[in-house]
Amino acid sequence: CFRALRDYRYSIYCCHTRVKTLELEIDTRCWCSGPKLKSCMLSSVPVLSWLPRYSLRDNAIGDLISGISVGIMHLPQGMAYALLAAVPPVFGLYSSFYPILIYFIFGSSKHISVGTYAVMSVMIGGVTERLAPDTNFMMYDNATNQSMVNVLARDTERVKVAAAVTFLSGLFQMLLGLVKFGFVVTYLSEPLVRGYTTGAAIHVIVSQLKYTFGISPKRHSGPFALIFTVIEVCYLVPETNIGTLVVSLVSIIGLVLVKELNTYLGKKLPVPIPVELLGIIIATVVSWQVNLEGKYGVEVVGEIPSGLQPPVMPTASLFGQVIGDAFALSVVGYGIAISLGRIFALKYGYKVDSNQELIALGLSNTIGGVFQCFAISCSMSRTMVQESTGGKTQVASALSAMVILVIMLWIGALFEELPKAVLAAIIYVNLQGMMKQFMDIPTLWKSNKVDMLVWVATLILTVLFNPDIGLAASIAFSMLTVNEIPGVVIFRSSATLYFANAEMYQDALAEKSGIDITKLITQKKKAEAKRLRKEKKEARKAKKDAKKNAQEWVRRRSGTEEIIPVCLYISNEIH
Repeated sequence: CFRALRDYRYSIYCCHTRVKTLELEIDTRCWCSGPKLKSCMLSSVPVLSWLPRYSLRDNAIGDLISGISVGIMHLPQGMAYALLAAVPPVFGLYSSFYPILIYFIFGSSKHISVGTYAVMSVMIGGVTERLAPDTNFMMYDNATNQSMVNVLARDTERVKVAAAVTFLSGLFQMLLGLVKFGFVVTYLSEPLVRGYTTGAAIHVIVSQLKYTFGISPKRHSGPFALIFTVIEVCYLVPETNIGTLVVSLVSIIGLVLVKELNTYLGKKLPVPIPVELLGIIIATVVSWQVNLEGKYGVEVVGEIPSGLQPPVMPTASLFGQVIGDAFALSVVGYGIAISLGRIFALKYGYKVDSNQELIALGLSNTIGGVFQCFAISCSMSRTMVQESTGGKTQVASALSAMVILVIMLWIGALFEELPKAVLAAIIYVNLQGMMKQFMDIPTLWKSNKVDMLVWVATLILTVLFNPDIGLAASIAFSMLTVNEIPGVVIFRSSATLYFANAEMYQDALAEKSGIDITKLITQKKKAEAKRLRKEKKEARKAKKDAKKNAQEWVRRRSGTEEIIPVCLYISNEIH
């Protein structure tokens, strides 16, 4: 009865305390003061906190050089990654403009370069080609008496699909950021992310083989689609367009050689040679002069409209078909961006807010979807250039967006004769870093075999089941490798431990751990008592032996027996 009464009184006490605490918390949270409103605004819109304190003397020159350099990189990469997304190249330029300006306002990282990204683009391409395949847009050509694809109608539908999945992925990111779910990235371990990006890079490479060989393989979807595509490409290799293949090989060799020269002269060059920009300029001029499309059948970029697109709300009827892909895009894009952002934040001594990054990326994708962009994330190559050329703030990214704006308004139409094979070559060369991640396998084998297993399993699952399903399967497999340590149970209590709840704490601990606490304490007390008795017994025995030895020494010294054995005995004892 006493225990029941005590528990009842304690529950009443806890309930009263919680009510008071809740009332205080509600009062604190709901009270809107000037400083609190200002703090909320500065944390929600980070540009308001750092832009007024922007130092022109310390940062302007570095940000200007960095912005121009990264803007030049955005041009070829945006157009190339648009091919991965299966949309016209100009939409890659849109994706390199609108989202960057939004991130400039809401992002918390000073150094990362957001924009088009290969892994995100190939995931978008999987969705667009699944929902708007070529077979849905076949038309009969009376002039040639053959069926052909209505490219204009197909591309229009694919842009709608890309905008819808991008808009929805942005909503997911914003929702996760508002509920403080930034810790979701902790479930994406480094071996998982590196294995996943390597598997996605393989998908990217396979998707560009048709532009390298000038062939038209059928589009496969679902599990093992990559295997079927490779078989299809091998079957069509005899139909390779020689002109397209030559353009591809020359472009790849030229890009690799100049990139190696950049690496060799890295410390001597103030700015890396813009190899990709030079590549597309030279290729465009050669294609225009030689007429590669007319004479050799080399596929070119085609019409690039000047100006900006008006905002259009995404087609809501598509949301139900892309919801799974949108969530996968939101998690992958955030995981890559926050990982890179934290690396540079640690290097330069500032903090990146994981939840604010979710909101910033979410707004970038949501607003970008309205302007017909496809999903963006952070690019390692552009970020490294932005940092190495002196970029210190997101002003560099805003300036790179201005470079893209100039290109879209006045220069974009000049690249209409650019061969698509050159864009595929740019993609191949930019994937060098991802393919080098295969060297993780021997390193992980030496350091942690479980991490190596996660890396390899993620790669295999991503290759076999496509990036979206592969990501979910990889996370599930990664969670299965996390096991309990035998004999170790961690128990945490959020309440202060004192006399009133000590017994309840003990009961809860026994329930959670499955251990009889009373029995354990009894056994511990018995063991402690036994140890004390043993120590006392040994102490008495040692005292008795010392007394006996002393008496023997006195007896021998005062007697007529030989002194030598006694001296030897004393010497041994001292030794």
